[in-house]
Amino acid sequence: MTNDLISRVRRFNRTVTSEVGALDTSFLGRGRPLGAARVLNAIGHGRGDVAEIRAYLGLDSGLMSRLLRGLEEEGLVETVAAADDARRRVARLTDAGEREYRAYEALSDTQAAAILARHPDPEALIAAMDVVAVALGRERIVLEEIHPRDEVARYCLGEYYAELGRRFACGFDVALSRDPDAEEMIRPRGVFLVAMLDGLPLGCVGLKGGTGEVKRLWVAPAARGFGLSKRLMTAVEDAARGLGISCLRLDTNSALPEAVQLYRRTGWTEIPRFNDDPYPDTFFEKRL
Repeated sequence: MTNDLISRVRRFNRTVTSEVGALDTSFLGRGRPLGAARVLNAIGHGRGDVAEIRAYLGLDSGLMSRLLRGLEEEGLVETVAAADDARRRVARLTDAGEREYRAYEALSDTQAAAILARHPDPEALIAAMDVVAVALGRERIVLEEIHPRDEVARYCLGEYYAELGRRFACGFDVALSRDPDAEEMIRPRGVFLVAMLDGLPLGCVGLKGGTGEVKRLWVAPAARGFGLSKRLMTAVEDAARGLGISCLRLDTNSALPEAVQLYRRTGWTEIPRFNDDPYPDTFFEKRL
């Protein structure tokens, strides 16, 4: 059985390598290999610090230098000393580099659409890809504080509300819940945190500073089982301390047993109902 699993992993690796053109000397037909294209892509997506790009792509310093030099010789990238530290190098795209980056983006989008079109259930294929991406990239997951009305926050909350609608016997309507617009999760009153992997959201949690309530903890299905819920809760507790909050409360529903178990395992104490929200039936408190 073990050998069979290993064989399937290796088959997957070969398939992906072939499909994305990792061995091509002209990735997506643009005249340079995948490594150089990935460096160009990283810079185009806002990663300018050379050391950061090297760490992000997992490249050794020698290969990183050669790839940058090649892009500089093509007139696509220029590298300068950082304004605040001459020892750090910063890479940026030239006008020609910006055009090349956009060409790669368009071709990559077309390639991705073609891959999805080859499967009878694109959503199932994407779900499988998400699982693989999180499993292999979990060490790159970062937590960021954003405005709860930001596009990323709205996506996370939309997924959260949709899941509650599926799991609650009576469905879910955010308009009936407390603070439907997340007004109290905005600085300086509260905070809203998201978990991100390579620019895409995997989870969120909010803190209503006025009442010290933790709300809307959600983790994408593909990211469950990796401790991300606990990590988000730890971060929101740290944020509460920074706001001078010494006691937190939260509510949940028994239709979410994994959430109830998480709170009990991490030092939360069950308490009587403290609000008139129609959806929760279980209430917790934690002193920091």
